[in-house]
Amino acid sequence: MWLRNLIASLYATALVLLLISGGNPTKEVVSVRWAGASFPYPLYMTWIKEYSKTNPGVIIDYQSVGSGAGIRLLNEGRIDFAASDMPLYDERYVVIPSVTGAVVLAYNLPCDELKLTPDIVADIFLGKIKRWDDPRIAELNPGLRGDITVVHRSDGSGTTYVFTSYLSIVSEEWNKTVGRGLVVGWPVGVGGKGNEGVAATIMQTPGSIGYVEYTYAVQAGLKTALIRNKAGNFVRANETTAKAAVSSFMKELKADPRAPILNSGDEKAYPICSNTYIVIPKQLRGDKGRAILDFLRWAIKYGQAYATTLGYVPLPDELVEADEKLLEGIEWIP
Repeated sequence: MWLRNLIASLYATALVLLLISGGNPTKEVVSVRWAGASFPYPLYMTWIKEYSKTNPGVIIDYQSVGSGAGIRLLNEGRIDFAASDMPLYDERYVVIPSVTGAVVLAYNLPCDELKLTPDIVADIFLGKIKRWDDPRIAELNPGLRGDITVVHRSDGSGTTYVFTSYLSIVSEEWNKTVGRGLVVGWPVGVGGKGNEGVAATIMQTPGSIGYVEYTYAVQAGLKTALIRNKAGNFVRANETTAKAAVSSFMKELKADPRAPILNSGDEKAYPICSNTYIVIPKQLRGDKGRAILDFLRWAIKYGQAYATTLGYVPLPDELVEADEKLLEGIEWIP
């Protein structure tokens, strides 16, 4: 009996391997390592799932470790390509935008609408405004009470880079004292790891406010602030307001797909928007390299269709075409 069961088990295993290889028992499964930004993690996991339906012989593992860790792992040769919300300028790599998203100010307060101006946002994160009944906040949002708890990222983060870049544009004091980066010296607040960690901390902390990628706020059911944009309008992040931001910077993006799209002057634009990026070595080798290029071509052309339902904004056609040209420039060595 045990011999019969062993033979049956071996036959089942062989059948699974045969199916994975597309009927060719000599075809090897290709494993690809990818890691980095948590900002696009929900979309990238969807891409991998959908791509694998027609390419079961390619196994792509994506780890949401933050932009800083992703670039470090790539430089150390521990992953095959990376993801970063910070546009990388490094001659060793090709950098392509993959999708557009927004960084929102999520909060835990007993109000459904919170209006904030850029100077108020900067002063909250500088620790200069400590209470929700501060006169400047009360003028826009009467009736709020209590202390403010600031929540920020504790890890090296592209979302932090986007948010602190925005603060550096709208606040001279922030630019001089804190600046922008994947990691900064936060004047106040408590840290959370990843967008997931920040969202969870806000959910558990009454009176808190923190920055997260829009999709994470939606998934967590968090309320998000309306931010006064450069044109003077209070705008909430959504697909329409993020699209307006991208469109207003199209000239700059055509010249350099890594150009920032922060603080748009368009009257409908949400001011804290950014493209997120995929970082690929300029040379790829063998079956693994071919699999990476095939996956990225599919993702840029067909993967955009999954962006909207997850809270992202698909790349405009002009950026898709720019990405395809950049991918053509990667050297594949058999």
